[in-house]
Amino acid sequence: MTTVFTPAAPGSPGAPRASSSAAAADPAAVRPGGADAPTGPPPSGPADREVQALHRSRLGARRRRRNLLWALLLAGPNLVLLLVFVYRPLLQSLYLSTLQWNLGSPVARPVGLGNYVEWFTAPTTGRIVTTTFVFTLATVGGAMVLGLGLALLLNRRLKGRGVARTVAFAPYVLSGFAVGILWLFMFDPRYGLVQELLGWVGVASPQWYTQRPWPLVMIVVVYLWKNLGYVALIYLAGLQSVPQDLKDAAALDGASSARALRSIILPLLTPTTFFLVVTMLLASLQSFDIIKAMTQGGPLGSTTTLMYSIYEESFVNGRAGYASAVATVLFLVLLAVTAVQMRFVQRKVHYA
Repeated sequence: MTTVFTPAAPGSPGAPRASSSAAAADPAAVRPGGADAPTGPPPSGPADREVQALHRSRLGARRRRRNLLWALLLAGPNLVLLLVFVYRPLLQSLYLSTLQWNLGSPVARPVGLGNYVEWFTAPTTGRIVTTTFVFTLATVGGAMVLGLGLALLLNRRLKGRGVARTVAFAPYVLSGFAVGILWLFMFDPRYGLVQELLGWVGVASPQWYTQRPWPLVMIVVVYLWKNLGYVALIYLAGLQSVPQDLKDAAALDGASSARALRSIILPLLTPTTFFLVVTMLLASLQSFDIIKAMTQGGPLGSTTTLMYSIYEESFVNGRAGYASAVATVLFLVLLAVTAVQMRFVQRKVHYA
């Protein structure tokens, strides 16, 4: 009779046990996961952590240098243009304002603050400042009020709304000089379109060109016509960003359209209003082309603003040094107005 020996299964009571020497010879045999398990780095000490921190700081510095290089490559051309065409003329104008120099003359005499003293003591300065203030107040205030009203109208569901928006914005992209020439014929007291329209209601046409204050009124009307579409378009974008659920909630509460406009829409439009006030104020103070095309500062200087007086003193009278002093005064006025708006007016702006 033959006896067959069958080895016991591993882990059974009869199975042979691995000796400690075999386990020492093959460490993978006792490591969890077998021979293919990752060994992993040994626990790092303080020195290793300092090396890793140094490596990370070097990578961060290299990344910052690369980002700075890309920023310079992308913004460098614009910075060069700003330096050449904005800041260099500004500094040069400040220097010229201290000279008594006629345009085209090879000789310039330093006078210090003499040009500024002459401007502040000139008899025409008060009239020019008053005209500039009235023109700016009328154009900025009128454009804001009329532009908001036009935007509210264009925001309604009206037939042909897209065409109306295009027509309203079109004058803004036209040349200011061309607009001035066009309206110059329309305001003609004898043959102009305005004279015909006033005749239909039995009103005689004023002397728009020669009788005060009608030349300034004419300039204000033309400036508003040209820039009204821009203000309306910006306000229209702001109106379309007002949440509809707020307007629906106001309607459910029984609020009238005027109450919803005053309590909901206008507060949410304060960022748009602030932007328009800043941009329109700066543009109005620097207005030149319409005045040059229609009145050339007349009659008797009644439409001469600070901006137009700079042109008149430099290119008509040839007093480049004095004109540079007036330009510096205008720059300081623009800077002060912008600083006041950013400092105080922006506090009342509600950002959603």
